[in-house]
Amino acid sequence: MSHVAAKVAYRPVGLLLGVGAGLVSGLLFKQVWKLVEGEQDAPHATDQDRGWGEIVIAAAIQGAIFAAVKATVDRAGAVAVHRATGYWPG
Repeated sequence: MSHVAAKVAYRPVGLLLGVGAGLVSGLLFKQVWKLVEGEQDAPHATDQDRGWGEIVIAAAIQGAIFAAVKATVDRAGAVAVHRATGYWPG
């Protein structure tokens, strides 16, 4: 398999991994928010009863968790493709 073929083969895998990363990071964020604030639901930007600080902190935590999970999943997928094909998909 060539380097180009490895990249092409990785695309659908990468898309599926990205969706999975989004789902996992959402679940993880909900658990972290319960620990941080003791509340079931994190604030949304349009929640009228929540302050700016709480909304921005929640968004920052959610973004950090998503970025870390996505990077982990993307890296694991690239390593798996490399092991299977001998080529790095990036």
